[in-house]
Amino acid sequence: MIHIKSESEVQQMRHASRVVADILEELAVRVKPGVSTWELDQYAEKRCADFKVIPAFKGYHGFPGCLCVSVNEQIVHGIPSKRRIIQDGDIVGIDFGVISDGWYGDSARTVSAGSISPAAQKLIQITEESLKKGIEQCRPGNKLYDIGFAIQNYVEAFGFSVVREFVGHGIGRALHEDPQVPNYGPKGKGIPLKTGMVLAIEPMINIGGPEAVVLDDGWTAVTADRSLSAHFEHTVAITDNGPEVLTVSNGVSYF
Repeated sequence: MIHIKSESEVQQMRHASRVVADILEELAVRVKPGVSTWELDQYAEKRCADFKVIPAFKGYHGFPGCLCVSVNEQIVHGIPSKRRIIQDGDIVGIDFGVISDGWYGDSARTVSAGSISPAAQKLIQITEESLKKGIEQCRPGNKLYDIGFAIQNYVEAFGFSVVREFVGHGIGRALHEDPQVPNYGPKGKGIPLKTGMVLAIEPMINIGGPEAVVLDDGWTAVTADRSLSAHFEHTVAITDNGPEVLTVSNGVSYF
């Protein structure tokens, strides 16, 4: 069942989402060679306490961290670890969410550590741009799969591939609500998009093939061919005027 949010409910989600954006901004500049993924997680937990919000991921189905930190071939759900030290040339996906007064915000970005390869830089650039292409489709009257079609059509033109096993989702009083939001699919298909829907749009894009496998820890998803993967995500409200990106620090939508 899809929960259509009122304007007052969207307003409450704006606060949670802006906290996510602010903390992600701070985390991004802390991604450097020599830093452990555990240190990033500890910083996020401290900032949640400062903002008086709850880390959305910690304890979620048993997940041990505040952050999902996914490095290089890791697609999503990387567990923070003191043993995982970020190296020069790594690309690091940071996925983060909070709960504020019962409402969720969720966002992710992939950042570089030191000097990365041109191929890695291109992957990051195209993945972020594909997120924007998907968000542009978040308008009343469009169909759900228009989002995924825009993402898939864009990235495949550059020879990259879209992960199928993990998708975006509705968000609100729960971290994962209906509907699921694939990053692929046929244009013009799926449920109609309506004002008041709030969606977490999150393309996960690989340099190599689209296949993913989950490691023995039960969480960390990696590319089957161990090629690089990038991940970007925003929480987006569908309004009469089009998409409003909630997970931005200044509260101003891209669109």
